[in-house]
Amino acid sequence: MDKIIFTGDDGENIEFFVIEETVVSGNKYLLVCDNEDEEEAEATILKEINADGEEAVYEFVEDDVEFAAVAKLFDELVGEDADIDY
Repeated sequence: MDKIIFTGDDGENIEFFVIEETVVSGNKYLLVCDNEDEEEAEATILKEINADGEEAVYEFVEDDVEFAAVAKLFDELVGEDADIDY
């Protein structure tokens, strides 16, 4: 499982583990969890907002409609066996 480091507005680094990724309408989304043990992890969705140079910039998807649509797609991609808590 790939690991990415997300730097928050306060400068604190948070590790996320990438479960799946997809592109919707030209936007790249990552389904990530906060723990490598998926059974104990809580998942969230990140959206790429800038990919200049070697480092991409992501933000949390906060729009409820966008989140629900992308979450449904990720549920289909990872299969019914995955129990994802958002």
